Amino acid sequence: MNIRNARPEDLMNMQHCNLLCLPENYQMKYYFYHGLSWPQLSYIAEDENGKIVGYVLAKMEEDPDDVPHGHITSLAVKRSHRRLGLAQKLMDQASRAMIENFNAKYVSLHVRKRYWPWQISEVEPKYYADGEDAYAMKRDLAHMAGEVNFLLSVNSCHAFQEILVRRTK
Repeated sequence: MNIRNARPEDLMNMQHCNLLCLPENYQMKYYFYHGLSWPQLSYIAEDENGKIVGYVLAKMEEDPDDVPHGHITSLAVKRSHRRLGLAQKLMDQASRAMIENFNAKYVSLHVRKRYWPWQISEVEPKYYADGEDAYAMKRDLAHMAGEVNFLLSVNSCHAFQEILVRRTK
């Protein structure tokens, strides 16, 4: 199993995965909008044959008066590959990318009331097409920001050492 940043050529297969897994579906232009606006934030999980078995479609919220934060637009894993931790890995990759690229303080998502125990920020009545309510949820990224900043500093230090080694040759 491999998790990597989504590329433009993955977008149609991401949409196909969405159609197989979820009742909420998006037009292709929505995938292109995310892929072109925030290419570093969406990820796919692929099997050993390179077939997409899951994805996370993510973006940054654009309200200039709010603290920088990301949003998970869609997350899906094919039934055949569930219970392997792929959804968590996809979410973590997108969250790290939000911190690294945009200094995000938290990530939000909408989810049916019966799912996932994130911090609930509000209830959005009749959010889904069938009239079911949704929780608007968020996950504080402060705990992950320290880890990401540490890894970035270690990587910077390693890169600096590599430059010094090359200069002495």
